[in-house]
Amino acid sequence: MEQGRPHGTAPGPGAAVPAQAAPSARGEHTHDESQHLRRTPQRYSVRGQVLDALRRALVSGELVPGEVYSGPALGERFGVSATPVREAMQQLALEGAVEVVPNRGFRVTSRTPRDLTELAEVRALLEVPALLRLARTVPAARWGELRPLAERAAVAAAGGDRAAYAELDRAFHRAVFELSGNRQLMLVVDDLHRRAQWAAPHAGCLLADAAEHLTLLDALAAQDLAAVEAVATRHCAGPA
Repeated sequence: MEQGRPHGTAPGPGAAVPAQAAPSARGEHTHDESQHLRRTPQRYSVRGQVLDALRRALVSGELVPGEVYSGPALGERFGVSATPVREAMQQLALEGAVEVVPNRGFRVTSRTPRDLTELAEVRALLEVPALLRLARTVPAARWGELRPLAERAAVAAAGGDRAAYAELDRAFHRAVFELSGNRQLMLVVDDLHRRAQWAAPHAGCLLADAAEHLTLLDALAAQDLAAVEAVATRHCAGPA
């Protein structure tokens, strides 16, 4: 039996949350949650499934900054016990997405302008020099191989799907920095990128952010170091 499910096994792909699930995943408020929170997650272990769904809900804005959500209520929503929900929330707390509220649950972190500025500064300090080094050493053809991924992200942005865009955006950046061969750099950049994504921008900003992926690839392929630095610095600031 998968830990965290009171009966049976973990739900398979496409499984729906039972109709008798609690009407709200929020510990203190009731409102009609969107379908992302009504669907049972579909991948990995139960904890991984819940973590994946919670991350999508954070990026999409379904979990509202400043609000407190309880483990048992979210567990009822997903058709699991509170245990895998709490485990997933503990991971999100380590990532800075939520804060533990004793005896109540977890509060979604509110990102201040200063928080976002600091994240952008740290990302630029790491990413821009790494991208300039890659521009000098990686053959142009390798950058062309990443265009389909950048184009898929652009399609998600055009559709206004923040959660899908967030996953593709991070996948694109992982693919770029994988070319560095530095696993520690990839881990740190990915963590910083995820932290910056918790602030959900509007659809227009997503389009601009997605377009910069293609602009960056063009600059990298051309070994235009000035353009790489300018685009990368702007891109690290994220969607405004």
